This record gives sequence, C-alpha cells and structure tokens, in this order.
Amino acid sequence: MLESRLPATEKPQTIDNEQPKRLHLKWWRRLTQTAMLAVMGQWSFYGIFRCPFIVPYVSCQNCPVLTCHGRLFSFYWGFWLLLPLSVLLFGRAFCGWACPGGLAVQMADKVAPFKLRASHFLTRRLLPLGKYLGLALVLVVWLVVGQPREAIPIRIGDFFNSVGLTMEHANLVWLVRTGFVLAMLISGLLVAGLWCRFMCPTGGLLDALKGASLFKVYKTDDCNNCDLCLKKCEMGTRPGESNCTNCGDCLSVCPQQAIHIGRLPKNR
Repeated sequence: MLESRLPATEKPQTIDNEQPKRLHLKWWRRLTQTAMLAVMGQWSFYGIFRCPFIVPYVSCQNCPVLTCHGRLFSFYWGFWLLLPLSVLLFGRAFCGWACPGGLAVQMADKVAPFKLRASHFLTRRLLPLGKYLGLALVLVVWLVVGQPREAIPIRIGDFFNSVGLTMEHANLVWLVRTGFVLAMLISGLLVAGLWCRFMCPTGGLLDALKGASLFKVYKTDDCNNCDLCLKKCEMGTRPGESNCTNCGDCLSVCPQQAIHIGRLPKNR
C-alpha cells in the first residue's frame, strides 16, 4: 500500500515546484514588452499616423520624415535583420514578447466582452485567414504596385500637429489604410485580439514561418483536450496551433502538465 501511494504524493510536489517558475514567465514577458514599447513605440506610432507610404516600416531608407526613429536610429535595418532570426529561434514569439502593437491589443483584451476562445471552424480556420489576405495585399502594394506615397510627408514638427497636417493633405487611399488599421485596433476593445489574431500581415508572415523554429511551446501526448490553455490564451489558441506566439501563459494552467517550452522531443 505504501508503494502504491508514493507516486501520488510525489506528483503534486513536482507541480508545486514548477508552478511558481511558470507564473513568473508572464512577468518576464510583460517586462520585455514594456522595454520594447520604450524602444519601438515611437516608430510604431509614426508608421500608423505619419508614414507617407501605404505599407509602413518597409521603406524607411527612402522616407523624408526625419524625426521618425525608423529613419533617425536605423531601426528599419535592425528590425528587419533581427526579425528573421527571432523566427528561426522562437517562431512567432515577436508578437507575444516584443511587438508594441501586440501589447496594446493584449491590454484591450482585459476589457473586451467577446473573447472568441472556443475551438471551432470559425476561430481556428476561417477568421485566421484574414492575416494571410492582409499579407498578400501588403506584398502586392509593396512589390507590384511600387509602394506609392499617398500622403505628404511632414518632415519635422510637433507630433500631434504633424498628424493633423498629414491627415489633412493625405490621399483617400492613405486615409482608408489608416482608418482601417485604427478601426481594427479599437475593435479589440470589443472582440479580444481582433487585429493580432485575424488581421495583422506581419503576424501572418510569422505564423507561416514559425514551423521552422528551434524552440516552441508545445503540448505532449498527456494532453486530454480540456482546452483550459485555449481559454487562458490571449490569442485564443492552443500550443503549436495557428496564432500561437510562444507566450507561455498556458504553461501554468494545464492540469496534466502536458505543456512545455523548448526543443520538441525527437520522437515527435
């Protein structure tokens, strides 16, 4: 009888020892996101409100807006060199750990009444196609149409006054682009994670490439499909599935201890 009880008494001790470490992961993630907001936040805002190009963040070397950090500190080169490296190492982790826009969307998630965190065709298959359509549109505008300027670049000046001047003199295409992005971000107050989960072109690109990453958050065969991870996840998904950003929030809620972070076992 003593031997049969021993495994049952040991297992909760293992869980208790691992649980604090897994809970601390979220605090490290928030710290990283806050640091990246400080570093990239200005560039993110300029891309939405003052970048004269239809597709922001990809033509900074030709941009005349001198006060933008993308041009001023060469963020353009550093970002687009480091992003592929991050994909090879950690998949779509940029979205969950570093993206300033992602942080804003996740904060809106706290008050959004509609979470859409159920595993069915609409949320797993249909709606996520939106980010791939967005990616295709971006590539067409950038590489085929030639990335036209549709707003008069306000080279210097106070940010908010410059935003007003940019919108006042922008073409309709630029206003539609900016209005759509803002509408999707604001809609995140109603539908949790709407932009990141279903619309973001960068998210679509990273989601398509994340399968090649060395390190992942993954679930083992111990998973019993209780979907507590899906209900916890800000992206409304399960480890390794569409929209998983390797954030690690799900590690602390799995009752089976079936979710891990690291290299996939060789037998998988």
